[in-house]
This record gives sequence, structure tokens and C-alpha cells, in this order.
Amino acid sequence: MNKVSFICVILGFASLATACKSGINTSATTTSASAEKLMQTRYKMLLDYPADSMSMPRSMNTKTLEIRKVPSRDWTSGFFAGNLWQLYRLTGDSKYKEQAQKWTPFSKKESVNSNSHDVGFKVFCSFGEALKVENKKEYEAVIVKGAETLCTRFNPKVGSIRSWDFNKEIWDFPVIIDNMMNLELLFEASKISGNPKYRDVAIQHANTTLKNQFRADNSCYHVIDYNPTTGEVRKKTTLQGYNEDSVWARGQAWAVYGFTMSYRYTKDPAYLKQAEGTANFFMTNKNLPEDGIPYWDLKDPSIPNAPRDVSAAMVMASGLYELYTYTKNKSYLAFSDKLMASVQTDQYILDEKIKAPFLFDHSTGNWPKHDEIDEPIIYADYYFLEALIKMQRLKGSK
Repeated sequence: MNKVSFICVILGFASLATACKSGINTSATTTSASAEKLMQTRYKMLLDYPADSMSMPRSMNTKTLEIRKVPSRDWTSGFFAGNLWQLYRLTGDSKYKEQAQKWTPFSKKESVNSNSHDVGFKVFCSFGEALKVENKKEYEAVIVKGAETLCTRFNPKVGSIRSWDFNKEIWDFPVIIDNMMNLELLFEASKISGNPKYRDVAIQHANTTLKNQFRADNSCYHVIDYNPTTGEVRKKTTLQGYNEDSVWARGQAWAVYGFTMSYRYTKDPAYLKQAEGTANFFMTNKNLPEDGIPYWDLKDPSIPNAPRDVSAAMVMASGLYELYTYTKNKSYLAFSDKLMASVQTDQYILDEKIKAPFLFDHSTGNWPKHDEIDEPIIYADYYFLEALIKMQRLKGSK
């Protein structure tokens, strides 16, 4: 039995729970064996997708079967290469490694693209994963260059890295909770280069986010807009949540993951406290479905008929597995296992008849823009595979 099969068996015994009405088959049942077969079938489809620098798979419309393909400048461009590297680590099958080696170089030029705060997603999810498999100096160089580029967006008066450059008529210096995820690139660049600059910028950004991005109940705002001259907060709002006071599910997951990861590098107890606070808020939320896969926004008034977001669940699962290693709080481990069991059923695994390089259905990208609603999205797969590796490590250590 290979590594992936072993984990599937562990998860397969979890009971199925009630799903929402937004396209999820609530009558579906799955045995551990059939779930494993479905997952193995979907994994192999990633190998069939031809390498093309202008066609990185981002999402898919399951009605038209059209794959949304993007170039390297898209924030999601690094995930597919990362998926292939992670599948190589999980299976040991060199075919995944060979494909990953083809896809990874496509993201290299993003290490010098200063027009985006998502250098971390684009560069670290591809080259960072590559470095875990192949200790190559050229991979390290791309990561350090990407960190240098990301630092050009840092404003010392604000104490943060600027997120978007668009909508300048709406905000002056927007900082989104997602940006916590890009800090891993900076922390790793300091480890590689010995230059503390990148780590210092990451810590300042995390501290500013910690100070301003959270509510009293430990939920987080999506966007904080700052005055770039004074550093003062102008407004607390959203772009992807239901409204500025709502609880965008993936934002909560970014927060838990981001502050847990920042604790890994700094051991700052304030980061751990915030990660736990937001994790507990999420896990005990009254609007969380029984199977744990959240509605895209936990304050959407159309619940229980609101779309789910598998991507939020997978980011949360990966973050909670790591959070468990620092706290030994078994509720984090149990909740992560629950999320992983829930998605590995035919309610969420993409139908094997759909030939596409994706694993799961039912993610939500940007509900306010009616964009990528209730469909496969590449980063859900990435964080699932990452969580699977973490889970394997934890189960193997017992």
C-alpha cells in the first residue's frame, strides 16, 4: 500500500455529513476503497495536462467543461507546479517530478514582477516546493530574488507590504489578510541568504496585521486601507466577503495559516495566540456545516443555500495540522482530520468522467464578482496535498 493509499484508508472511515444544496450530492456515499480509486484517477490526470507557459490551470466551469488558463502573472500560477512536486513527494512516482520540472520555470520571471504582492504565491508555491525535492542553487536564487522584489512594496510608515494597485479611487494603501501567506517567501529568503532584511519586513508586516486586521471575536477583516503618509487606518472593509462586517471563510483560513507559519519562524507567542483565537472562532462558528466544509462566507444570509468553499477548508486543514504541532491541542488535529475526510468523498471529489487537472469540486473564488463559484479551483488542490503531507508526517510519528 503506497503512502497516499494509507492516508485515504485512515480518512475513509469517517462518516459522511450533510452537505449544502449548492450542487453537492447529499445522497452520495463513498467507501475508503472507492474514494482512494477516485483520488488516484484524478492524480493521474495532472500528468496528462500538457505543459504550456500561457495555460496554467486555474479553475474550471463544470457545466461548459472550459478550463480557465492563465499566464505566470496570475496570482494562482505557481500552484500547479507545486501540486506536481507534492504528488511526487506523496507517491514517489518520478513522472510527477518530471512534469513539475517542466512547469516550474514558467514562474521564474515573476520573481522580478514588482506589480504584484503575490510574489510569494507565484514563486514560493512553485520554486519553494521544488527546493524541498531538489536542493538547487538556482531555485534558491529565484526565491531570494522574489523576496527582494516583494520588499519593494513595503512602506515603513505603514509597516506593511502593499497589496493591490487597482481601485486607487477607493483605497490608498490596501493590505489584505491573504498577504500573510506571502511572508513565507521572505522568511525563507533570509534563511537562504543570511540577509535579515526579508525577515524584518515579514515581522513588521505581521505585527501591523496583528494590530489592525482582527475583530474582538478573533475573526478578521479582508482589507485594511492605510494612509501611506501617516500610517493611520483609513477604513476596514472587504472585496471578496459578503460585506465589510461579514466573515469571509478563506480569509479566516489565511489568517490561521499565516500566523501559524509566522510563529514557526519567530516563536512570537502573540502570533500563536492569534492563530488559536481565529481557529477557535472558525471551528465553533454556528454557521459552519456539519461536515466542516464552510460556506464561502459564514454570514451569507442565504445559508444553508450558499456555496461552499473547499479551498477555505483545505487552507484551514493545513494550517491546523501545523498549529497542532505547537500547541498539542487535539481539537485542531481532530478538526483537520474531519475536513480531510469530508473532501475525500464523491460529494467533493471531481467526477472521474471530467478530464481536467483538478482534484475537487465546490470551491468559491470571488462571490461578489460572480467569479469561480462552486467549481474546481487549483489552490484547493494545492493545500489539500500540503495538508496530506502534514497529516502523513503526524500519523507516521505516532
